[in-house]
Amino acid sequence: MSRLETAAARLSAALDVLEAKTRDLAAARRDAEAAKARAAQLEQERDRLLARVAELEEESRSLAGMTEEVESRLDGAIAEIRAALGR
Repeated sequence: MSRLETAAARLSAALDVLEAKTRDLAAARRDAEAAKARAAQLEQERDRLLARVAELEEESRSLAGMTEEVESRLDGAIAEIRAALGR
């Protein structure tokens, strides 16, 4: 094999390796873009869920206040009934 043929074979092998690496890099870029898009979706969902949690916490505080008021009124009603019954 002549030196030129040897060099051509080495060049061809190097080009094959370069093409394979280029395909790998392109796939990695696609994966990175997909991951970036998924991260953005997850961030939006997290923000939505945080807002919902804040709403539920406010509702819980409101319900706790109402529960205390109902409890107080029931205690008063029970006391009045006991008084009326002479206990």
